[in-house]
Amino acid sequence: MKSITGTIGGAVRQVKVGQLGSLIDLPFSLRVLAEAGIIRPMSPGELLAVGQAVRRWGASPAAGIASAAARRPDDTALIDELGEVTFGELDARSNALARALIRAGVSSEDSVAIMCRNHRGFADAIFACAKLGASVLLLNTDFARPQLLGVIERERPQAVIYDSEFENLLEGAEGEDPELTRIVSWADEDFAGDRLRAEDAIGRNSDAPLDPPDEPSRFVILTSGTTGTPKGAQRGSPDSLAPLAVLLSKIPMRAERTTAIAAPLFHSWGFINFAFGLALGSTYVLRRRFDPEATLQMVAENDADALVVVPVMLQRILELDSAVLDRYELPTLRITAASGSALPGDLATRWMDRFGDNLYNFYGSTEVGWATIATPADMRRAPGTAGRPPHGTDIRILDDGGNDLPDGESGRIFVGNEMSFEGYTGGGGKEVVEGMLSSGDVGHFDEEGRLFIDGRDDEMIVSGGENVFPREVEDLLANHGSIDEAAVIGVDDEKFGQRLKAFVVVSSGADLDEAAVKDYVKENLARYKVPREVEFLDELPRNPTGKILKRNLE
Repeated sequence: MKSITGTIGGAVRQVKVGQLGSLIDLPFSLRVLAEAGIIRPMSPGELLAVGQAVRRWGASPAAGIASAAARRPDDTALIDELGEVTFGELDARSNALARALIRAGVSSEDSVAIMCRNHRGFADAIFACAKLGASVLLLNTDFARPQLLGVIERERPQAVIYDSEFENLLEGAEGEDPELTRIVSWADEDFAGDRLRAEDAIGRNSDAPLDPPDEPSRFVILTSGTTGTPKGAQRGSPDSLAPLAVLLSKIPMRAERTTAIAAPLFHSWGFINFAFGLALGSTYVLRRRFDPEATLQMVAENDADALVVVPVMLQRILELDSAVLDRYELPTLRITAASGSALPGDLATRWMDRFGDNLYNFYGSTEVGWATIATPADMRRAPGTAGRPPHGTDIRILDDGGNDLPDGESGRIFVGNEMSFEGYTGGGGKEVVEGMLSSGDVGHFDEEGRLFIDGRDDEMIVSGGENVFPREVEDLLANHGSIDEAAVIGVDDEKFGQRLKAFVVVSSGADLDEAAVKDYVKENLARYKVPREVEFLDELPRNPTGKILKRNLE
């Protein structure tokens, strides 16, 4: 088997194509999992329970909830706006819901769409599908109706489990197939529809354990769709806990602690923390909708050890009045894990100055899984960095000809690890170079081996013969004391070919005009990077994970 050469921060090493998983060695995994408290001395009864769960369910989420229910049935598994649910209750609820799906005609060969916000119903649905072996399609709760119906038509699920607020969006989802089963997971008080409700389905069916399916569930997570129609990225359950060991080697979460997940659970970042938190035996704290102060409150009231967010949530929290922020010291918060969109260096620094050095920045994508993770020390030393590749992950920075670039030079980012997706459900995939997958971004390494993201590889513009990445200008504008947020795009220009246009949200009470914005950029960057047009907005269009929808800017 041939080898490839990869460059990580100037250090060259060789790995065998197709055997990137072998880089995650057993001693490493055992050490990290032991430090996290996942591997620990157990009583004979606990060992038997874990062994039986793994033997029955493999490495699927069904094994996690079955194991936790056998070992800790009365411990709190989840806290949402309806109260607490124990591990035993979650296990039983999902058994009953799985039987309701079977009665509706869903089999292990079918898929089930889930369109739920962050609450117990999401967990019920995930575990029920895992026990059936049905594939799971995670739907974006911010979809417009055409997007939603388009994805359902392409993926053709047998059933959809959803919150009642999405009832009207799903009108016509059956198309020519009247057999699409609908189950309402969360019913608002004013919902008067006659759809089957999950709570009723759970109450009517036996909660006895099910026989495991022949094959584990597969999960389809939709891409962000910031530049077009969302694609379905399919992946299976990990074959082992080795990927969790990789994550924990950089983000030191611990077993049987409390984790507040504010990031949307349907998104790859929220879902990976949901899945890995299950292996940790974490207690989840969830709220259906993000609210800045309520997020601080749920961390404080539940003594949360970890908080999972997307960067725009940090921004919204830090925009609260100082008097509000001063009420929340969050002494138990050891880890704030952020991902899903760019994390500006000044935002990271402001968060750590306020709540301590607990911020970890996870860089990856739905397709590649993870690429790098920045620790608090990384972001203190090099604000804006995406961090370094974790154990068993290889990254190459390539030019357009596929040649490796030295540290400091910007090029396309290619990633190799165990967590790459299996391909898009509609066909096709990301570009692959010698076994490594394109992340879709452009970046560079500094001399210390830290990765910096310069922008999307499809966002670079050529203005007057010069290559320009909007991300650099966006980061600069975000550092301006009178600017809350900014986005920069390339637009056509008769004279220069392309030019930059900036969209700026001015801080409350600040006075800023177009000339001041241009002068600020001119003082800090080359002249060809100065936007030739500035438009002021009340807010930038974003998807639920905080990524700016640049297709909505023009």
